[in-house]
Amino acid sequence: QVQLVESGGGLVQAGGSLRLSCAASGFTFSTSGMGWFRQAPGKEREFVAAINWGGGGTSYADSVKGRFTISRDNAQNTVYLQMNSLKPEDTAVYYCAADSWGWGRKDQLQYKYWGQGTQVTVSS
Repeated sequence: QVQLVESGGGLVQAGGSLRLSCAASGFTFSTSGMGWFRQAPGKEREFVAAINWGGGGTSYADSVKGRFTISRDNAQNTVYLQMNSLKPEDTAVYYCAADSWGWGRKDQLQYKYWGQGTQVTVSS
């Protein structure tokens, strides 16, 4: 049974930091690209960051570039999202997802497995 379980969300003041984790099981994590997406109230889900199977290739949405860092630990079947200098507009439910290939792409239609999400709220 495939599972992606996010953790680490919460309430933080603007300028603060959070680290999200996503524990994966039930599929071959080490050969899967992974991504983080988010959905704010009343908005469509959007791409945040992605990482390829080996961790050597990453991509970010322009809105988070320079503030967020995606990483992975294949020995622990876990992907992380370090979020620094948080802004109120970063408030959303954050989802991790497994790409159907090893690349870690921006198009959410390419992702086959999704977690339930974790809430991140940034107060001003």
